[in-house]
Amino acid sequence: MTVVTQLSRSKISARKWLAALPLALLTSGCDWVVMSPSGDIAVQQRDLVLISTGLMLLIIIPVIAMTLFFAFRYRQSNKAAKYEPNWDHSVGLELLIWGIPLLIIIALGALTWTSTHLLDPYRPLGRIKPDTPTLANNVPVGNLVDKQQAGNGPNGAGKPLEVQVVALDWKWLFIYPEYGIATVNELAAPVDRPIRFQMTSSSVMNAFYIPALAGMIYTMPGMATTLHAVINKPGNYEGFSSHYSGAGFSGMRFRFHGVSDAGFDAWVAKVRNGGGGLNRANYMQLEKPSEKVPVRYFGAVDGGLFQAIVEQCVKPGKACMSDLMKKDAHGGMAMPGVNGGSGPQDGSTRVEGALMKDADEKGNAPHWSAPATTKSDGGNNAPGSSQNRNHTQMIPVPTPGTQRLALG
Repeated sequence: MTVVTQLSRSKISARKWLAALPLALLTSGCDWVVMSPSGDIAVQQRDLVLISTGLMLLIIIPVIAMTLFFAFRYRQSNKAAKYEPNWDHSVGLELLIWGIPLLIIIALGALTWTSTHLLDPYRPLGRIKPDTPTLANNVPVGNLVDKQQAGNGPNGAGKPLEVQVVALDWKWLFIYPEYGIATVNELAAPVDRPIRFQMTSSSVMNAFYIPALAGMIYTMPGMATTLHAVINKPGNYEGFSSHYSGAGFSGMRFRFHGVSDAGFDAWVAKVRNGGGGLNRANYMQLEKPSEKVPVRYFGAVDGGLFQAIVEQCVKPGKACMSDLMKKDAHGGMAMPGVNGGSGPQDGSTRVEGALMKDADEKGNAPHWSAPATTKSDGGNNAPGSSQNRNHTQMIPVPTPGTQRLALG
């Protein structure tokens, strides 16, 4: 082998390495946390992705391989390939082409159905981690839900850690009702202890996501969503908003600390000693839009604050949604009475509309869309009168000389 040949081969090898260098540089900064999570729920979700991908590749890879094979085998220049222009059917090929995909679809359907129920974010955890079929205090997995309610074990092991999450513009508020503390843009939980998140939003829809812990869950104003999860490895993990929510969206990030029981107790003590209280007045200041907010601690929290946020009645004097719904359920109407009078209000029964009446109850009064003339059709201005069953609110028409119309 000559020196020239060796140099030529060395140049080719160097070019290959140089060609692969940009790809190595691009992938060197990738964080594969989704494929290497630290929480059991995220692990199960990763396994679901891998299994589903593998099942689909059982079809995709053979199809691509056969496409390339047939293109090469039956190319124009290959005179050895058998030419059968009258061939049109094969039972064996039909069974192969339809049978294997059908089996894969059945497998994917069964996998999707079971995992949808097992990984339901509202479902209490059925296990703490895959390699431990029992809790630390020897509670069988089948009784985990009951034990979670009992909360036996060190530091409440078995009982979920309650965390109330509020998506603000543009920061995260975490309330620990069990400990009476709250934080901004910092979250902590003991390793191997179930966590029950209750989440809402103060303004627009958002999304709570800790890739190492569990999947993304939306937060919406006026309602509370739930997520059950557990962290199995100590560490400092990233959490963020995965749904665009305005100008400060990119800075809406926080840190999640997975710590030991002793570490969590120390963290709780630090929060209690690190800040003042969070009451409704402070919250109204906190919820104002702000960007890149530093970590804040509140050593005390008003009871019922999270529920007031959910029901959108933090502001003094504003009625809560539950009160409005209760009033509506009892027939109350928070709107002006019809025909200029005082319609049904609190404590009275709402008048049944015409759509809810039988034909013999409606009588033969004029149609509701007909011009309203109280002198000829028997209507009157008495609220709730049965003679007004075909009328709605009466308003004067501004054009002189025309009749008032009943509006539907």
